[in-house]
Amino acid sequence: MNGNEFLKRVKRYAKHNGLDVRFEKHRGKGSHGTLYLGGKKTTVQDRKKELPSGTLRAMLAQLGIQPGDF
Repeated sequence: MNGNEFLKRVKRYAKHNGLDVRFEKHRGKGSHGTLYLGGKKTTVQDRKKELPSGTLRAMLAQLGIQPGDF
């Protein structure tokens, strides 16, 4: 899964659970950006590259999403 796919799935998750979601690409260095979900946030790497599985799990944990729910 790359960064763009991750963003789409988080937006779908937020809509299903009634949470606010926004992505600010200027709040990061280089190709990074900040994703806000409710009151939590995480940094998304280059949206065109594949996310390593450990990074994906860490991002989900920072947003408070269980991997099974995602």
